[in-house]
Amino acid sequence: MGFFKPLLFQAFIWAFYLLAIATAIFNTAMASGLKSSTLDLLKRFNRAFPQFYEQFVSNDIQLQNLRLAYRLYRTRQAVIELKPDGNKSILQFAYRNQSFLLSDIFGVLAAYGLTIHNLSLYGQVHAPMLVFIKLVVSRGSQGLTEKTADNVCRAIQEALAGHFEVEEMLAVEFNLDAGLEQVETEFYVDPVFHLPALLIEADNQPGLFYKVMYAIWQEDLLVVNANLLVWRGRTRLILYLLGPNESLIPEYLGQRIAEGVKLRLLGQ
Repeated sequence: MGFFKPLLFQAFIWAFYLLAIATAIFNTAMASGLKSSTLDLLKRFNRAFPQFYEQFVSNDIQLQNLRLAYRLYRTRQAVIELKPDGNKSILQFAYRNQSFLLSDIFGVLAAYGLTIHNLSLYGQVHAPMLVFIKLVVSRGSQGLTEKTADNVCRAIQEALAGHFEVEEMLAVEFNLDAGLEQVETEFYVDPVFHLPALLIEADNQPGLFYKVMYAIWQEDLLVVNANLLVWRGRTRLILYLLGPNESLIPEYLGQRIAEGVKLRLLGQ
Protein backbone atom coordinates (compact mmCIF):
# COMPACT_ATOMS: atom_id res chain seq x y z
CA MET A 1 0.00 0.00 0.00
CA GLY A 2 2.90 2.35 -0.63
CA PHE A 3 2.03 5.94 -1.26
CA PHE A 4 4.34 6.84 -4.15
CA LYS A 5 5.09 4.78 -7.22
CA PRO A 6 8.83 4.49 -7.80
CA LEU A 7 8.76 6.61 -10.95
CA LEU A 8 11.38 9.27 -11.48
CA PHE A 9 9.08 11.79 -13.16
CA GLN A 10 6.80 11.83 -10.09
CA ALA A 11 9.78 12.87 -7.99
CA PHE A 12 10.26 15.88 -10.26
CA ILE A 13 6.54 16.68 -10.12
CA TRP A 14 6.52 16.67 -6.33
CA ALA A 15 9.75 18.62 -6.05
CA PHE A 16 8.17 21.32 -8.17
CA TYR A 17 4.97 21.24 -6.11
CA LEU A 18 6.91 21.51 -2.87
CA LEU A 19 8.66 24.74 -3.84
CA ALA A 20 5.72 26.36 -5.58
CA ILE A 21 3.03 25.36 -3.09
CA ALA A 22 5.04 26.51 -0.07
CA THR A 23 5.50 29.96 -1.61
CA ALA A 24 1.88 30.25 -2.74
CA ILE A 25 0.35 29.19 0.57
CA PHE A 26 2.56 31.57 2.53
CA ASN A 27 1.71 34.56 0.34
CA THR A 28 -1.97 33.89 -0.48
CA ALA A 29 -4.51 36.40 0.81
CA MET A 30 -7.92 34.90 0.16
CA ALA A 31 -9.85 37.91 1.43
CA SER A 32 -8.74 40.01 -1.53
CA GLY A 33 -8.86 37.18 -4.08
CA LEU A 34 -6.21 34.84 -5.41
CA LYS A 35 -2.92 36.27 -6.58
CA SER A 36 -1.87 35.62 -10.17
CA SER A 37 1.01 33.40 -9.00
CA THR A 38 -1.40 31.25 -6.98
CA LEU A 39 -3.80 31.01 -9.92
CA ASP A 40 -0.94 29.85 -12.15
CA LEU A 41 -0.01 27.23 -9.60
CA LEU A 42 -3.61 26.07 -9.31
CA LYS A 43 -3.86 25.69 -13.07
CA ARG A 44 -0.79 23.46 -13.12
CA PHE A 45 -2.04 21.43 -10.17
CA ASN A 46 -5.51 21.11 -11.68
CA ARG A 47 -4.21 19.48 -14.85
CA ALA A 48 -4.09 16.16 -12.99
CA PHE A 49 -7.88 16.30 -12.44
CA PRO A 50 -10.70 15.62 -14.92
CA GLN A 51 -11.47 18.51 -17.27
CA PHE A 52 -14.60 19.57 -15.39
CA TYR A 53 -12.72 20.14 -12.11
CA GLU A 54 -11.37 23.60 -12.88
CA GLN A 55 -14.65 24.71 -14.43
CA PHE A 56 -17.14 23.50 -11.81
CA VAL A 57 -15.17 23.43 -8.52
CA SER A 58 -14.76 26.70 -6.61
CA ASN A 59 -11.37 28.36 -6.15
CA ASP A 60 -11.70 27.91 -2.38
CA ILE A 61 -11.99 24.14 -2.71
CA GLN A 62 -9.24 24.00 -5.34
CA LEU A 63 -6.88 25.90 -3.06
CA GLN A 64 -7.82 23.77 -0.06
CA ASN A 65 -7.00 20.63 -2.03
CA LEU A 66 -3.69 22.19 -3.06
CA ARG A 67 -2.84 22.79 0.60
CA LEU A 68 -3.81 19.23 1.49
CA ALA A 69 -1.56 17.95 -1.30
CA TYR A 70 1.33 19.90 0.20
CA ARG A 71 0.68 18.43 3.65
CA LEU A 72 0.47 14.99 2.09
CA TYR A 73 3.83 15.42 0.41
CA ARG A 74 5.44 16.90 3.52
CA THR A 75 4.27 14.20 5.95
CA ARG A 76 4.11 11.22 3.56
CA GLN A 77 0.99 10.14 5.47
CA ALA A 78 -2.73 10.31 4.75
CA VAL A 79 -4.35 13.56 5.87
CA ILE A 80 -7.24 12.62 8.17
CA GLU A 81 -9.08 15.30 10.18
CA LEU A 82 -12.43 15.34 11.98
CA LYS A 83 -13.62 18.72 13.20
CA PRO A 84 -16.91 19.84 14.79
CA ASP A 85 -19.39 21.85 12.72
CA GLY A 86 -22.50 22.69 14.74
CA ASN A 87 -24.46 19.49 15.40
CA LYS A 88 -22.38 17.61 12.84
CA SER A 89 -18.70 16.92 12.18
CA ILE A 90 -16.62 17.28 9.02
CA LEU A 91 -14.12 14.66 7.94
CA GLN A 92 -11.32 15.83 5.62
CA PHE A 93 -9.24 13.16 3.91
CA ALA A 94 -6.43 13.22 1.35
CA TYR A 95 -4.27 10.36 0.08
CA ARG A 96 -3.15 8.57 -3.03
CA ASN A 97 -6.28 7.10 -4.64
CA GLN A 98 -6.56 3.31 -4.56
CA SER A 99 -9.54 1.03 -5.08
CA PHE A 100 -9.69 -0.16 -1.46
CA LEU A 101 -9.65 3.32 0.13
CA LEU A 102 -13.36 4.05 0.20
CA SER A 103 -14.18 0.56 1.45
CA ASP A 104 -11.86 1.09 4.42
CA ILE A 105 -13.06 4.64 5.17
CA PHE A 106 -16.79 3.88 4.98
CA GLY A 107 -16.26 0.63 6.85
CA VAL A 108 -14.76 2.50 9.80
CA LEU A 109 -17.59 5.05 9.72
CA ALA A 110 -20.16 2.25 9.72
CA ALA A 111 -18.42 0.51 12.63
CA TYR A 112 -18.70 3.70 14.70
CA GLY A 113 -22.36 4.11 13.80
CA LEU A 114 -21.93 7.40 11.96
CA THR A 115 -24.62 8.89 9.71
CA ILE A 116 -23.36 10.38 6.44
CA HIS A 117 -25.14 13.57 5.40
CA ASN A 118 -22.99 14.84 2.55
CA LEU A 119 -20.08 13.67 0.42
CA SER A 120 -17.62 15.58 -1.76
CA LEU A 121 -14.91 13.66 -3.59
CA TYR A 122 -12.37 14.93 -6.12
CA GLY A 123 -9.84 12.51 -7.55
CA GLN A 124 -7.02 13.07 -10.01
CA VAL A 125 -6.90 11.09 -13.25
CA HIS A 126 -3.20 11.70 -13.89
CA ALA A 127 -0.09 11.33 -11.69
CA PRO A 128 0.22 11.61 -8.74
CA MET A 129 -3.41 10.29 -8.60
CA LEU A 130 -4.46 11.95 -5.33
CA VAL A 131 -8.00 11.97 -3.94
CA PHE A 132 -9.58 14.60 -1.69
CA ILE A 133 -12.69 13.71 0.31
CA LYS A 134 -14.98 15.75 2.54
CA LEU A 135 -17.71 14.02 4.53
CA VAL A 136 -20.35 15.59 6.78
CA VAL A 137 -21.22 13.07 9.51
CA SER A 138 -23.00 12.79 12.83
CA ARG A 139 -23.64 10.23 15.57
CA GLY A 140 -26.99 10.12 17.29
CA SER A 141 -27.98 13.44 15.63
CA GLN A 142 -24.97 15.12 17.24
CA GLY A 143 -21.45 15.99 16.24
CA LEU A 144 -18.69 13.66 17.37
CA THR A 145 -17.00 14.15 20.72
CA GLU A 146 -13.28 14.87 20.62
CA LYS A 147 -12.50 11.36 21.87
CA THR A 148 -14.70 9.68 19.27
CA ALA A 149 -13.26 11.86 16.49
CA ASP A 150 -9.72 10.89 17.53
CA ASN A 151 -10.69 7.21 17.61
CA VAL A 152 -12.27 7.37 14.15
CA CYS A 153 -9.21 9.07 12.65
CA ARG A 154 -6.91 6.54 14.29
CA ALA A 155 -9.03 3.63 13.06
CA ILE A 156 -8.93 4.91 9.47
CA GLN A 157 -5.16 5.32 9.68
CA GLU A 158 -4.74 1.80 11.07
CA ALA A 159 -7.02 0.33 8.40
CA LEU A 160 -5.07 2.02 5.61
CA ALA A 161 -1.82 0.73 7.12
CA GLY A 162 -3.22 -2.81 7.03
CA HIS A 163 -3.01 -3.30 10.79
CA PHE A 164 -6.54 -4.72 10.97
CA GLU A 165 -9.31 -5.82 8.62
CA VAL A 166 -12.34 -3.55 8.49
CA GLU A 167 -14.54 -6.47 7.44
CA GLU A 168 -13.74 -8.34 10.67
CA MET A 169 -14.59 -5.27 12.74
CA LEU A 170 -17.93 -4.83 10.95
CA ALA A 171 -18.92 -8.47 11.20
CA VAL A 172 -19.59 -7.92 14.92
CA GLU A 173 -22.25 -5.28 14.19
CA PHE A 174 -23.67 -6.23 10.77
CA ASN A 175 -24.68 -9.24 8.77
CA LEU A 176 -22.40 -8.56 5.83
CA ASP A 177 -23.97 -11.35 3.80
CA ALA A 178 -27.40 -9.70 3.86
CA GLY A 179 -28.21 -7.90 0.65
CA LEU A 180 -29.51 -4.36 0.26
CA GLU A 181 -33.17 -3.70 -0.54
CA GLN A 182 -34.53 -2.40 -3.85
CA VAL A 183 -31.17 -1.96 -5.60
CA GLU A 184 -30.94 -0.30 -9.00
CA THR A 185 -27.73 0.32 -10.97
CA GLU A 186 -27.06 2.01 -14.29
CA PHE A 187 -23.85 2.63 -16.22
CA TYR A 188 -23.42 5.54 -18.64
CA VAL A 189 -20.80 7.96 -19.91
CA ASP A 190 -21.54 11.42 -18.52
CA PRO A 191 -21.92 13.88 -21.44
CA VAL A 192 -20.72 16.86 -19.34
CA PHE A 193 -17.92 15.31 -17.29
CA HIS A 194 -16.87 12.92 -20.09
CA LEU A 195 -16.27 10.16 -17.57
CA PRO A 196 -17.78 6.70 -17.05
CA ALA A 197 -20.43 6.89 -14.34
CA LEU A 198 -22.26 4.30 -12.25
CA LEU A 199 -25.57 5.24 -10.68
CA ILE A 200 -26.48 3.19 -7.61
CA GLU A 201 -29.78 3.55 -5.76
CA ALA A 202 -31.02 1.53 -2.79
CA ASP A 203 -33.18 1.76 0.32
CA ASN A 204 -31.41 3.31 3.31
CA GLN A 205 -30.03 0.83 5.84
CA PRO A 206 -27.04 0.49 8.16
CA GLY A 207 -23.79 -0.29 6.39
CA LEU A 208 -25.12 0.76 2.96
CA PHE A 209 -22.16 2.96 2.03
CA TYR A 210 -19.65 0.34 3.10
CA LYS A 211 -21.37 -2.36 1.06
CA VAL A 212 -21.43 -0.12 -2.01
CA MET A 213 -17.76 0.81 -1.69
CA TYR A 214 -16.80 -2.80 -0.97
CA ALA A 215 -18.55 -3.85 -4.20
CA ILE A 216 -16.66 -1.12 -6.08
CA TRP A 217 -13.39 -2.41 -4.65
CA GLN A 218 -14.22 -5.99 -5.67
CA GLU A 219 -14.68 -4.74 -9.23
CA ASP A 220 -11.24 -3.04 -9.00
CA LEU A 221 -12.67 0.39 -9.81
CA LEU A 222 -11.30 3.81 -8.87
CA VAL A 223 -13.75 6.56 -7.85
CA VAL A 224 -12.67 10.02 -9.05
CA ASN A 225 -15.87 11.97 -8.31
CA ALA A 226 -19.12 11.31 -6.47
CA ASN A 227 -22.57 12.80 -5.99
CA LEU A 228 -24.84 11.82 -3.11
CA LEU A 229 -28.56 12.33 -2.60
CA VAL A 230 -30.52 10.92 0.36
CA TRP A 231 -34.26 11.41 0.02
CA ARG A 232 -37.35 9.73 1.52
CA GLY A 233 -35.63 6.59 2.65
CA ARG A 234 -33.60 6.12 -0.52
CA THR A 235 -29.91 6.77 -1.19
CA ARG A 236 -28.68 7.65 -4.67
CA LEU A 237 -24.97 7.66 -5.46
CA ILE A 238 -23.41 8.63 -8.77
CA LEU A 239 -19.81 7.44 -8.89
CA TYR A 240 -17.49 8.62 -11.67
CA LEU A 241 -14.99 5.87 -12.29
CA LEU A 242 -11.79 4.64 -13.83
CA GLY A 243 -11.35 0.95 -14.53
CA PRO A 244 -8.55 -1.45 -13.64
CA ASN A 245 -5.09 0.07 -14.08
CA GLU A 246 -6.72 3.53 -14.05
CA SER A 247 -8.18 2.98 -17.53
CA LEU A 248 -11.36 4.27 -19.15
CA ILE A 249 -14.31 1.88 -19.12
CA PRO A 250 -15.88 0.95 -22.47
CA GLU A 251 -19.67 0.74 -22.71
CA TYR A 252 -19.88 -3.05 -22.97
CA LEU A 253 -17.71 -3.51 -19.86
CA GLY A 254 -19.59 -0.82 -17.97
CA GLN A 255 -22.88 -2.66 -18.41
CA ARG A 256 -21.30 -5.84 -17.05
CA ILE A 257 -19.89 -3.89 -14.10
CA ALA A 258 -23.29 -2.35 -13.32
CA GLU A 259 -24.91 -5.79 -13.30
CA GLY A 260 -22.08 -7.28 -11.24
CA VAL A 261 -22.31 -4.50 -8.63
CA LYS A 262 -26.08 -4.92 -8.43
CA LEU A 263 -25.77 -8.66 -7.79
CA ARG A 264 -23.14 -8.08 -5.11
CA LEU A 265 -25.32 -5.51 -3.34
CA LEU A 266 -28.34 -7.83 -3.48
CA GLY A 267 -26.22 -10.50 -1.80
CA GLN A 268 -26.34 -12.83 -4.78
